[in-house]
Amino acid sequence: MPLTVFQIRSTAKFDTFDLFSSMVSDLASNGLVPENGDVIVVSSKYVANSQGRTVEYDTVMPSSQALKVASRFQMRPAIAEIILRESDVIFGGIPGFVITSSDSIMAPNAGIDKSNAKKGSIILYPIDPYSLSEQLVRKFLLHYNSHVGVIIADSRLMPARSGTVGVAIACAGFEPVSDLRGQKDLYGNPLKVTLQAVADDLASIANLRMGEGAEAIPAALIRGSGARLTHRRIREGEMAISYDQCVYVRGLGGRR
Repeated sequence: MPLTVFQIRSTAKFDTFDLFSSMVSDLASNGLVPENGDVIVVSSKYVANSQGRTVEYDTVMPSSQALKVASRFQMRPAIAEIILRESDVIFGGIPGFVITSSDSIMAPNAGIDKSNAKKGSIILYPIDPYSLSEQLVRKFLLHYNSHVGVIIADSRLMPARSGTVGVAIACAGFEPVSDLRGQKDLYGNPLKVTLQAVADDLASIANLRMGEGAEAIPAALIRGSGARLTHRRIREGEMAISYDQCVYVRGLGGRR
């Protein structure tokens, strides 16, 4: 079966809403019925909006640490405060951007975003995305009698590359990483370090069809991906490595 990506169009939503009910409605209006083996990719911003994960930054009181970060990286103190609250690690930055880790994902400004948010507000990452992904997998199974994979995805910049690609914030229902170590390449050479980031690859495929602007396509259904389904619970951190093992972090001097 060839790999096929179906866009799931929706309507703009400005208040909290029931995510699964909305997805069921959107699937129906797009003429789609999930099948066994499908992978449904949903935007992290759409998920965050459903949870009410927005902050009006003019209401945020900056801490003394936030004032220092704001001065160092030339940004609003309120934005710096939100970044500090949402970050696990701060690596450094440039004017306007702090390079952080949030939920084991390295990204500028802890992944917070002004795009697709009302003026004066910022969208944060979703709360407990792995548990939510697992809940969605079970709900799809009960509603459609189909075992699907679910990815909550965001877009991010890649080092030294122009533009954004998709990244899996969390997933459930399929194996997110394929271990190719011990297999051989075309010339018979053993693969020593190769791990295929299946969830991130699928997030990027979906991101291409979902868009970044006013498309109102918060989700996509991928069919024929060959992703290996599983009933086990995907643990947080399975798609990440420690920063001491990351060639980018180590090569640029490590965390600060």
